[in-house]
Amino acid sequence: MIRPNLGWRSVAVLSAVCLALSACGDDKADTPSTGATSGGAAAQAGDGVLKIGTILPQTGSLAFLGPPEFAGVDVAIKEINDNGGVLGKPAQIQELDSGDTSTDIATQSVNKLLTDKTDVIIGAASSSVSLSVIDKITGAGVVQISPANTSTAFTTYNDKGLYFRTAPPDTLQGRVLGDLIVQDGNANVGMLVLNDSYGTGLAENAKKEIESGGGKVVASVTYDPKAADFSGEVGQIKTANPDAIAIIGFDETKKIVPKLVEAGLKNKKWYFVDGNIADYSKDFPAGTLNGYKGTQPGAETKADFKQRLLGVNKDLKDFNYAVESYDAVILAALAAEEAGSDNPAEIAKHLTTVSKGGEKCTAYKQCLDLIKAKKDIDYDGLSGPISFNDAGDPAEATIGVYTYGPDNKLLPTVKYQAGKI
Repeated sequence: MIRPNLGWRSVAVLSAVCLALSACGDDKADTPSTGATSGGAAAQAGDGVLKIGTILPQTGSLAFLGPPEFAGVDVAIKEINDNGGVLGKPAQIQELDSGDTSTDIATQSVNKLLTDKTDVIIGAASSSVSLSVIDKITGAGVVQISPANTSTAFTTYNDKGLYFRTAPPDTLQGRVLGDLIVQDGNANVGMLVLNDSYGTGLAENAKKEIESGGGKVVASVTYDPKAADFSGEVGQIKTANPDAIAIIGFDETKKIVPKLVEAGLKNKKWYFVDGNIADYSKDFPAGTLNGYKGTQPGAETKADFKQRLLGVNKDLKDFNYAVESYDAVILAALAAEEAGSDNPAEIAKHLTTVSKGGEKCTAYKQCLDLIKAKKDIDYDGLSGPISFNDAGDPAEATIGVYTYGPDNKLLPTVKYQAGKI
């Protein structure tokens, strides 16, 4: 079911019933958007009401990513408004679709949000989708915060100081993935890599770690996710005869895995990433993925927060990037409170200051009370300390290492590794 396209509302209580697991790339090579409709004009002056819009996937090849992200946003909005709102008024939310890069849905959604005088846009989930609209958003002087973009391209992007993300760039996930592969005793590694900034960037960072650990990447094969068949790419990996295979991609993994099995490569160790570390219990025969591993940015989602998410969407099975989505909204609200304005330019100035360097706080009301007492705050979120650096990236983050069980589902035991960006 697709979430309804609603106008502004003050308390988010909608549910979404898609099965979700997280990821952050997309299915086409990315080209930054040009010709922002606002032509770099300054954002609207604050009107005293914080308006937040989302561009998260409801349709297209990335629709499975949306439900936990929407749930995280909705929980945050409810918490904010249950505790006095922002600047004494309820925060408003408008949730729109990002689609994927095969459509122009994200651009249409952004146009509507800009027309509706949105102060902060949460999303996109896909790095490539964000790259297609970031110029339009920041060119209009509006803040963009992604809960799931991990492409390293954003670290140096000319975003006018208006782009932030609560997910870490793939410099960290690449290090953890590469180290995991080497520590598991694999000397020679093959990679099947989605051909976009997310896929190639993550592969590059993993390769550096593999080689610094004494391993060797014997084949790195990029692919078009829209290809009808992946036999040729899998054949190249088989010819290289690696000990392990890293599959860096998205939903097309459902087509790649059967080809790996057909090629007799189940005796190799397989590794997944955040883009495809999904529940495959209904997609492959039992035992297909047993013992294989994968990496996923994000701290552990605590049981009490899972219950809050389920209160918004009772059908959630996975919770990936829910905490990052929640933190993005809470940070935007706290920045507006500290700034004393919903003007996007002022919010951007204060996003960094509320995330580090002050008195620690971990909940909206606690932080809000400190701000009202004229205290400098340091919000430590559910996704981690965050502490935005000058590039708008979190300065430190956590990566989880997951393992598949015989039912092709992820086992509950997860190893978490924290690291500096």
